[in-house]
Amino acid sequence: MTKIKETSTNFANKKALADECPEVHASNMIGGQWSLAICCYLINGKLRFGELKKKLGNITERMLTLQLRRLEDDKIVTRTVYAEVPPRVEYELTEVGYQLKPIIDELEKWGKLHKESLQKD
Repeated sequence: MTKIKETSTNFANKKALADECPEVHASNMIGGQWSLAICCYLINGKLRFGELKKKLGNITERMLTLQLRRLEDDKIVTRTVYAEVPPRVEYELTEVGYQLKPIIDELEKWGKLHKESLQKD
């Protein structure tokens, strides 16, 4: 996953659009297939890294780590490390993250309806 250079016009355009449009800001936070999928699984409660990896199937450990760090930076996910041997790390949605539940539910409904309409055509 590459970052856009902060000096680029593309970066400036994305930032300006996100600043002006709350919907774009929200989409940037949970956009991308992995971030939304991670939130969907965490909506049901805490999960360990290995549990998330199993549920997400094709995601690499590196990508999962990057996505979890980004969600943590954006205050959507919290990471709790337990001082045990072996170390145990759990991920959970923050209060802000749990506020995504109705949005995720609506996206699920819309996705099912849209998928069905495409299959009818």
